[in-house]
Amino acid sequence: MHRTFTSTIVALLTFAGLAVAAPRPNIVFILADDLGWRDLGCYGSAFHETPNIDRLAREGLRFTQAYTAGAVCSPTRGSIMSGKVPARTGVTDYIPGLPSTGRKLATKPTEKQLALEEYTIAESLKAGGYQTFYAGKWHLGGRGFEPQDQGFEVCVADADLGNHGKDWQVGQRISESAVKFLDERDARRPFFMFLGYHEPHTPILEYPEHIAKFRAKAAKLPVAAAQSRKERAGQTRLVQDDPAYASEVAGLDSFVGSVLARLEKNRLAQNTIVVFFSDNGGLSTKADAGPASNEPLRAGKGWLYEGGIRVPLIVRAPGLTQAGTTTDTPVISTDFYPTLLELAGLSARPEQHRDGISIVPVLRGEMAPARDTFFWHYPHYHGSTWAPGGAVREGDWKLIEFFEENHAELYNLKSDLRESQDLAAKMPEKTTALRQKLAGWRKQVGAQMPVPNSEAGAGEEPKKKKKKGKA
Repeated sequence: MHRTFTSTIVALLTFAGLAVAAPRPNIVFILADDLGWRDLGCYGSAFHETPNIDRLAREGLRFTQAYTAGAVCSPTRGSIMSGKVPARTGVTDYIPGLPSTGRKLATKPTEKQLALEEYTIAESLKAGGYQTFYAGKWHLGGRGFEPQDQGFEVCVADADLGNHGKDWQVGQRISESAVKFLDERDARRPFFMFLGYHEPHTPILEYPEHIAKFRAKAAKLPVAAAQSRKERAGQTRLVQDDPAYASEVAGLDSFVGSVLARLEKNRLAQNTIVVFFSDNGGLSTKADAGPASNEPLRAGKGWLYEGGIRVPLIVRAPGLTQAGTTTDTPVISTDFYPTLLELAGLSARPEQHRDGISIVPVLRGEMAPARDTFFWHYPHYHGSTWAPGGAVREGDWKLIEFFEENHAELYNLKSDLRESQDLAAKMPEKTTALRQKLAGWRKQVGAQMPVPNSEAGAGEEPKKKKKKGKA
């Protein structure tokens, strides 16, 4: 059994007869943008090269069944900050989202920001004495709803970094700002650093330090029997062989590596928890197939098949996680909030992070949480050709609903990770039970459902909420 930072240090000091307060751990949260489950070497990619992140996995705990609360960025980002599922916060699509004009269903537009009423993980840690730092992509609201409005004392925003769509050096600048903070921080206080990298989100750029290597590597690959597969109205890419995409992944790895190196140089690594995560799966499915491949997972960003919501998660917590280990315990992005509070030695806020549970026992290598059900609600149309729907996972069973057709598919993930064998017709009772469970959950969290497009008022902009005081 592994001890927490605090218990380990307290035990050592007690043995030595010293009464010295144990230092609280620093926290670095690294969020990639559209990084797929198989995009890293430590997750099985044979084409991409990610030595720095692979090393992080060797030094920490790697999760094989980590989920995002949303299939696109803003809902997942909101779930990390709030500890609530997207249906509760109203941020159910990427901001600003796509209109449903001319579609079969009219969808309620997503909220354009994470409400100030939400008491974020940054606010909780700041109230607990942590320095809070944010750099990079936010995508949870503009002026008045930016990181500095949600608990981050220091914020290096996209406006300060450049155009990530045209300038590959934005990620480098994010890392440089992080290194600067690590050098100049108040050493008397623990810190919470959140880095929102853009890689490997579209537009896919050719990173100069890496592109030549991957062009040469791609040229040596055998010709695949099939490059893509039909996915309803779209096409899913089946092969990792895109040099530019691989150069983006390699760029991300180098940016992460520079931050990890500075933690070591400044002798902070042994008291710093590092979390590496992605906001949704890789963009593999579009009308003409995307640049990524999540094989063997089905589909990708924007979809509620596994390829859209199962992502890499690595946690390195010295003295707590065991180096080079993996866990197949399912976890989800709403779990970060209560987990980080417990790791920081701070009280839980169950009325805020109501949809997450602490996974500290999993980090210790102990029993998995007493939870076997996860829910998703994505009631919007998306450029990946996804149409409104929802999903539930209960144990090994996964049900996906497609609202346009009032149709459901049923899969057993243990025996069919690819979600290729729909069992709904063979198991009508199981299908009905899970559909009822999903409907009950939607009612419980106040999920907005799309309606036929002919109905009056459908698809109107939501009324703005009044700002309230913080919790």
